[in-house]
Amino acid sequence: MVWGVAAALVANVLYSTGFVLEKRALAGMPPLSAAQPGRALLLLAGRPLWICGAVALALGFAAQLAVYRTLPIAAAQGLFLSGLVLLLVLSSVVLGERPSGRERRAVAVIGLALVMVVASLYETSEEISRTAPTGILLALSLPSLAAGLVLYAAAERRGRRRHRQPTTGVAYAVAVGLIYGVSSLAIKGVSGHLDTEDLMGSVPAVLASPYPYLLLLTGVSGLVLSQTALQRCRASLIVPVCSTVSCVFSIVSGTIAFDEPLPDDPLRLLLRLGGTVLALTVLLTLPRHETNTPTPEGTRS
Repeated sequence: MVWGVAAALVANVLYSTGFVLEKRALAGMPPLSAAQPGRALLLLAGRPLWICGAVALALGFAAQLAVYRTLPIAAAQGLFLSGLVLLLVLSSVVLGERPSGRERRAVAVIGLALVMVVASLYETSEEISRTAPTGILLALSLPSLAAGLVLYAAAERRGRRRHRQPTTGVAYAVAVGLIYGVSSLAIKGVSGHLDTEDLMGSVPAVLASPYPYLLLLTGVSGLVLSQTALQRCRASLIVPVCSTVSCVFSIVSGTIAFDEPLPDDPLRLLLRLGGTVLALTVLLTLPRHETNTPTPEGTRS
């Protein structure tokens, strides 16, 4: 359990650093469009700072594989939310973004949710599932991917309207969060098929499963959509909302798909579920529109 918690914290540092570096690199780039993914990827590939951020995120994914081998998906996702505190600090120091008082209070609630999830893991040994039935996995994943793409397209249409209120980007973040939630299920599936003592020997089993293909699909689509959203809106808003949606989706869908039992002890169960509810509350209380136009470089309302 200790190694799982440590790997989750390392992943949080890598994720927060990666997102902030990418946001910084996006500042001086021409506007990206999700409708032109090829052009977006070419523009991104030409920015060394963005590549550094992408490498940090890739290393975060690698750390996430280790987490899923040692912790249940519900507990792992609760730990990943702790990275939002670091992200808030980095976005303020590096990007000059100033979160509102409500957003700072929301991060404090996330910190409390983290404490509750970690407490539910103390001196417990829970079963870690390695795979999920393909039918259940696809039944949960494909509609969620479709919902994320439809929501993103709707946000794009609203963004083109004249005389609209400046948006905080919550709709973009929810859409990307659904896509990355499916990605989390794929990462957990890949981790379950990997044999740490014979990595090369486990490759055929990985390729015979749906997980690497789901990971490729969500990785490419999530990359383009998340970078477009980051360029337009504050990282200190986009990433926390995206992470919250991804976390809640992964906990609910992952517990069903991988059939990982929740804690039997009533107190542990209350702590685990309570932490999830608090994280969801954060999402529901965040404002949908900016009260004033943000001014960090590279951000437009």
